[in-house]
Amino acid sequence: MLRSALKWLGGGIVIILLLLVLGVVVPRPLLGRTQAAGDVGSRHILLLANAIHTDIALPLDDDLRAEFAELAEVGFDIGNPQAAYLVVGWGGRAFYIETPAWSELKPLPVLKALTVDRSVLHLDLAGEIPGDAPFARRLEVSETGYRQLLDHIHASFSRKDGRVLMVEGAAYGPTDAFFEANGHFNAFLGCNTWTAAGLRAADVRTGWWTPLPQLLDWSLDLQR
Repeated sequence: MLRSALKWLGGGIVIILLLLVLGVVVPRPLLGRTQAAGDVGSRHILLLANAIHTDIALPLDDDLRAEFAELAEVGFDIGNPQAAYLVVGWGGRAFYIETPAWSELKPLPVLKALTVDRSVLHLDLAGEIPGDAPFARRLEVSETGYRQLLDHIHASFSRKDGRVLMVEGAAYGPTDAFFEANGHFNAFLGCNTWTAAGLRAADVRTGWWTPLPQLLDWSLDLQR
């Protein structure tokens, strides 16, 4: 019985590894015209990454502040003149809110992240981000792609009576906030697949399934 269980376990690991490889190598969309990750566009965005999570950073200008003016209505300081980037990420509510640092890791948020959890958007205001920062990757997108990315972000907010919903009392510091979001989170279709979907909305081709930051990065390299 043990041998049979190990055989099934080994087979499952092989299937997962195969899916991960295919998720990086197989482009999405497979066909059709899109912008490769290295193509020159009229706008730039940044892909920010740590060991398990990715964000999209948008350069803050007057147009972007006007685009997200509704955030000021619930107390988010989108007009802060010291901010250079609006950083946007999506993730599981429990893990995202309750784990600002690895030292604060708790069992329940991890369990929810590995099963199914409600989702939130995390927005932060950042200063200048150096072009050679090891955690940042610059991507050039077209004006049309940039507009489609903004639409992707807008569509991710959950709203009540047309207004975005800030999660009260949830923040890492003075410049960030969490918002209720659409969709449900799990580790297989999580923050990094949301980021990849945002890049595809911007007409940047990614891998088919990239649940980890490094997989998304490799998939972008393959599309250059």
